Amino acid sequence: MTLKFAIFGDSIAYGQGASSAADTVAQRLSADMTAHDLPNEVRVFAVPGAQSRDLRAQVERGLAWRPQLALIIIGANDLTRLVPPEQAAAELAAAVRRLRAGGAEVVVAPAPDLSVVPWVPPQMRLVVQAGSRMLHDAQSRVALAEGARVADIGMTSAAGFAVDPGLFSADRFHPSSAGYAVIAGALAGPVRAAAAVARSSLG
Repeated sequence: MTLKFAIFGDSIAYGQGASSAADTVAQRLSADMTAHDLPNEVRVFAVPGAQSRDLRAQVERGLAWRPQLALIIIGANDLTRLVPPEQAAAELAAAVRRLRAGGAEVVVAPAPDLSVVPWVPPQMRLVVQAGSRMLHDAQSRVALAEGARVADIGMTSAAGFAVDPGLFSADRFHPSSAGYAVIAGALAGPVRAAAAVARSSLG
């Protein structure tokens, strides 16, 4: 049985900055699942620049495809646009709830730590890190409450990005292909676990 794997969210979910399609989170995770005997078809509904409020429209489009597995990567644009954490988290909760009601296993990757982005001035890094943590924690709480798995790439992967400029693409904001390898590596375990549950529920 081939799992339908839908990806929602922002430019990171979309793969902006990767050198080729094969280097994106979508294709890396799809290949990883296939290698672990979890055949799948992946479709990306994510849109660069999306905020949490944009998940509603993405999810409606995605549900028409009837996915059994979904990944949501969201939060960076909420941070850059100063969306209140609880407001962004409420939009995420609604998206997870809708996907779960539609029969999908859901994995959420909460907001990244934007303080490691090269263009953030050193004197602003602690403030940006604190804001990132507030949104990350609010998203994690609501995702778990709605029955999703949380793949904690936002804070745990930050250390690597902080010391290796090669993990960023030329715009110094989006990940490079090497950066996407780090992110996909952090996501692979939770996504495989959700995929296994989704497959078992198909009988």
